[in-house]
Amino acid sequence: MSIHSEDSRRVTTHRLLEMKQRGEKISMLTAYDFTMGSIVDQAGIDIILVGDSASNVMCGNVTTLPITLDQMIFLAKSVVRGVKRALVVVDMPFGSYQGNSKEALASAIRIMKETHCDCLKVEGGEEILESVKRILSAGIPVMGHLGLMPQSINKYGSYAVRAKEEEEADKLVRDAHLLEDAGCFAIVLEKIPAALAKKVAAELTIPVIGIGAGNEVDGQVLVLHDMVGLTQDFSPRFLRRYANIQNIMHQAIEHYIEDVKSGDFPNQKEQY
Repeated sequence: MSIHSEDSRRVTTHRLLEMKQRGEKISMLTAYDFTMGSIVDQAGIDIILVGDSASNVMCGNVTTLPITLDQMIFLAKSVVRGVKRALVVVDMPFGSYQGNSKEALASAIRIMKETHCDCLKVEGGEEILESVKRILSAGIPVMGHLGLMPQSINKYGSYAVRAKEEEEADKLVRDAHLLEDAGCFAIVLEKIPAALAKKVAAELTIPVIGIGAGNEVDGQVLVLHDMVGLTQDFSPRFLRRYANIQNIMHQAIEHYIEDVKSGDFPNQKEQY
């Protein structure tokens, strides 16, 4: 049974701002195809992220870097077809916006026109500010992403908690304000100290969504495959598994194999 609000109006960036203002927490999950998008939307989620984490959970890559713009567009088109209420955010993949703001705008326009999604997400602060502003100038809503930024994993060298030291923490706060001032409608903070995330959420007027950033932010996001137990080899502290779908699928598939081997499937009622 769904426990979401009976308000079935389409979620918009403005509604997210209203949610922050009245202290209502924002729920956000990933989805990468029509079926999962439909299920997550019908359950009442506020935001669906077509994340570049698809590079990992859908394509089997070690990092998010290999996934392409064309692949992200393909996945996002599938998700959007299944969504009626949630705000659909699409990650701009590595290489589609960094370093060249004109290319960033061209990539952003392609995603919006071809997928019919609602908005885009980018990783970084001051370094990508020109691209953010150019995308926003075209009327495309942008969600920021600070803290641990998976597209920069080769620079970090690990997936350890970010912004633990004062210098990096100060930069994160500055970047958050820069993104808000530029016009971003929300920011994701990934894997940073809870006290720092609380400070950012308190200082900004736009919603702050956390993943591994404590509970004093305006909402939470998780990767769907991790949250429902489709994946089992990823167990960071911030992940709570709400189901073990992998185990259920294993049992169902084993049962199916047994029935096929024994001749029990299909039975007389399952034939034409």
